[in-house]
Amino acid sequence: MRGLYFVTDRGLCGRKPLEEVVIQAVKGGAAYMQLREKDVSTRFFVEEAQRIKKLLEPYKVPLIINDRVDVALACGAEGVHIGQEDMPYEIVRKLMGQKAIIGLSVETWEDVEVSQKMDVNYIGVSPVFSTPTKTDTKGSWGLEGLAKIKAFSRHPLVAIGGINESNVREVVKAGAECIAVVSAICASPHSEAAARRINEMINLILTERV
Repeated sequence: MRGLYFVTDRGLCGRKPLEEVVIQAVKGGAAYMQLREKDVSTRFFVEEAQRIKKLLEPYKVPLIINDRVDVALACGAEGVHIGQEDMPYEIVRKLMGQKAIIGLSVETWEDVEVSQKMDVNYIGVSPVFSTPTKTDTKGSWGLEGLAKIKAFSRHPLVAIGGINESNVREVVKAGAECIAVVSAICASPHSEAAARRINEMINLILTERV
């Protein structure tokens, strides 16, 4: 897991169709795409996921579903991202299979320690900075917290929360291999260009970090 990880937020897309923003993000270099829906019916979520999965196929970008293992299974998604209050990892892995991408959000140091025993594909450090798109968390990690997790964890780190062009360099330097972005792409009037700039920054710092 490395590079740009795009997470959708329908409300931040304004009048732009979500599918259009997804394609722009991928054309801009997004390596992973997480479909996050909190306020739609299961039917709507599944049908939308099926459409987006088909859109992503030519670009070889995996579709990761937020929270909903049932939706991920129904649409044939490559992965699922779970939080601490969602279905337990062991059950998710059993249902999704060994090849699936499974990510886990960590909000406390205890979460980080427990995740060491899990064969998750990445841990989502959530949130790095406070953000309106992540309101149900227990505080922000900051750059020091991210660096502490990097020094301890055996898993790749996906950083999320308040990350944009102004701070992405510092976040990658602190230890994130992958940067999850929501509003910096969804709310941008030029989503493809925004994705490209952030992706180039991530890759540049990762190269320097080696």
